[in-house]
Amino acid sequence: MRHLTTRVLRPVAVLATGAVIATTLAAPAQAAPAADDRAAAWLDRQLTDGLVYNEQFEFNDYGLTADFGIGLDAIGGHRDTVSYIARALAKNVDSWTTGVDFGSDDVYAGSVAKAVVLAQSAERSPRRFGGVNLVKRLNARVSDTAPYAGRIEDKGEVDYANTIGQLFAAVGLADAGSPQAGPVVRFLLKQQCSDGFFRLNFAPKSKQRQGCDAGTPESAPDTDTTALAVIALNALPKQGKRVRAAVDNATDWLFGTQKRNGSFGGGVATEASNTNSTGLAAWALGDTGSCRAAVKAARWVRGLQVAGDVAGTPLAGERGAIAYNRAAMKAAESDGITVETRDQWRRASAQAAPGLTFTSMERCRR
Repeated sequence: MRHLTTRVLRPVAVLATGAVIATTLAAPAQAAPAADDRAAAWLDRQLTDGLVYNEQFEFNDYGLTADFGIGLDAIGGHRDTVSYIARALAKNVDSWTTGVDFGSDDVYAGSVAKAVVLAQSAERSPRRFGGVNLVKRLNARVSDTAPYAGRIEDKGEVDYANTIGQLFAAVGLADAGSPQAGPVVRFLLKQQCSDGFFRLNFAPKSKQRQGCDAGTPESAPDTDTTALAVIALNALPKQGKRVRAAVDNATDWLFGTQKRNGSFGGGVATEASNTNSTGLAAWALGDTGSCRAAVKAARWVRGLQVAGDVAGTPLAGERGAIAYNRAAMKAAESDGITVETRDQWRRASAQAAPGLTFTSMERCRR
């Protein structure tokens, strides 16, 4: 896709929307849906009026809804659902990206950046999204102060911005043709450590050195952030030597941390193998043509997807969902996906689903 992945609509996805004319009276047999399309169908069933509603805590989760849309766009062939999501988020854009619901003038840079990318994924103008110029709003959240020029920052008492928001800002502003894209990309590249990985958290603003190797406690390896950075940098419309080198080094780091069974752990608090991290890594590796490693990761994720005939079991109606790990799958096989566990399943599925497009060498090389 144009935004968080450079791949165009896959031929397998076109079958879902293209017209097929049979040359015989009998309709031809159709192949079973691919793992990524089963996951996409499950994600679609989780939407309520275009949004992900958290039943446990009774709120609309706008950020997770955007993850659904971006993931479905990456899979391809789900344009109607992506548009449905975008329309719902556009109606709530201020509630999502600002503190208006809390009576404040806070602005959340990471949410604005993700909103820009979501709008672009739905082929809508981020300059007229729900009546808001998101590009202008995001440009205003980019610092021009040394030593952290190019760093995105929240408007408010607490700054929650991090590298994931930065990478969304990089690809979103670059696609929008903003002059702030250059500084944002340069600051993003500073978050890559010498080993090749990207860290999740920025250095405190009190530090004169904002690079990853500044010796700060924030400079810890993070698989999810690294994989997303690879996807974002690989999607930039203009890639200089520094960007290409960063992608190569991050990809090499992912190679080195993949486990023998194909899986990946996440960051410091999520070191054990999980589908969220493994799916993102499969997506990043597949996007850069590292097919053997991507397929191995994607197949590990597929092993934790609800499949087969689950009618009459606790997982009835959940075909296509992706468990976070083996413990989550085992619990759901016994008790189903409960109100308390559904959020984890939704998050794992949204981020792992695009990686399932690389479950075979043939699909990866398209």
